[in-house]
Amino acid sequence: MTRDEDVATREASRVALVTCDIFPELYEDEFPLRDALRARGVTVESPRWDDPAADWPSYDLAVLRSTWDYPARRDRFVTWAHTVPALANPAAVVEWNTDKHYLRELAAAGLPVTPTTFVEPGEAWTPPDAGEWVVKPTISAGSKDTGRYALPGEAGVAVAHVARLHEAGRTAMVQPYLTAVDGVGETALLYTPGPDGRLAFSHAIRKGPLLTGPDLGDKDAEYNEEISPRTPTEAELAVGERAIAALPSPDRLLYARVDLIPGPDDAPLLVEVELTEPSLFWTYAPGSAERMADAIVARLGATPR
Repeated sequence: MTRDEDVATREASRVALVTCDIFPELYEDEFPLRDALRARGVTVESPRWDDPAADWPSYDLAVLRSTWDYPARRDRFVTWAHTVPALANPAAVVEWNTDKHYLRELAAAGLPVTPTTFVEPGEAWTPPDAGEWVVKPTISAGSKDTGRYALPGEAGVAVAHVARLHEAGRTAMVQPYLTAVDGVGETALLYTPGPDGRLAFSHAIRKGPLLTGPDLGDKDAEYNEEISPRTPTEAELAVGERAIAALPSPDRLLYARVDLIPGPDDAPLLVEVELTEPSLFWTYAPGSAERMADAIVARLGATPR
């Protein structure tokens, strides 16, 4: 492609950074990516995923970003994703990743996944005798409907939490609270396409402890949000690479986030792999939004309308 053809492709391209009505102009963390794309001559809009007036076939690429209201309507969200012709990440990946049962597959593939017990609706659950535990639904975003419990003292409220999820037809998942998050914190590894178009490590951030107590049903549990840049360890990078290699359709992904916390032996444990609408923390890594914008422009040039 000549330089003039490249410029023409950019100027003719339309990209949707897809959001929801909570953030009608996108969540502010996405502004660097939006601005970097516009600086490259790409037309960028931020339609809501559930906007009936949105003309999805008219976009050269629709990139899921701040669509954080979907968990209560996950089936509708997945159905919608399958109707969008050029969705990143692909709809089949979105369907797989929006239900945390996928952790079973990653564990079966040999990844060091945080030990997880899935309690399906109708199944009885007996709390462990001691320790700190996390209860959350398999379909959620932003730690909503998630609580931290010290057992045996908070066994009753933990059982009530599981019961509330079951009453709503939701599957509960129970994991040990990894105490290293209180000091070391959680490491999020961010991956975006490299020069060859395949996912490559971009940057990392540290998240401080989020959960401070139980979820009592009448309000969300209290959370702290503490974000800072982080240089990951070799062990964390190794687990991240293994996680990326184990994902469905890794060559088609535009972004991925791998969340890790040290386990009892200090080795990194996989908490989640976020492929749908994760925060990618552009503001904590200078140049990261620009790299993503370049990757999007390259993808637009490779898949003309």
